[in-house]
Amino acid sequence: MAKIIDFGAFLPQEPDLKELDRDGLLAYLKLLKQRIAQLDEKEPRSMTSEAYEDWAQCHEELEDMADEVMELLDEL
Repeated sequence: MAKIIDFGAFLPQEPDLKELDRDGLLAYLKLLKQRIAQLDEKEPRSMTSEAYEDWAQCHEELEDMADEVMELLDEL
């Protein structure tokens, strides 16, 4: 039986980004990049599996969160 990985555990509780200062945004961006790297290590082998779809969805959400933080940093 295959080991089930909860990819949702890689998604951090998102803080109120508008409340964070530059240092807070940079720290959160670092956390997101670490989570993406950890998630990359768990990438399922089969690209046609349901596990891969779940992994890809989580990966995309993390990348979207990182993009949002980078946009806020650009606005400062």
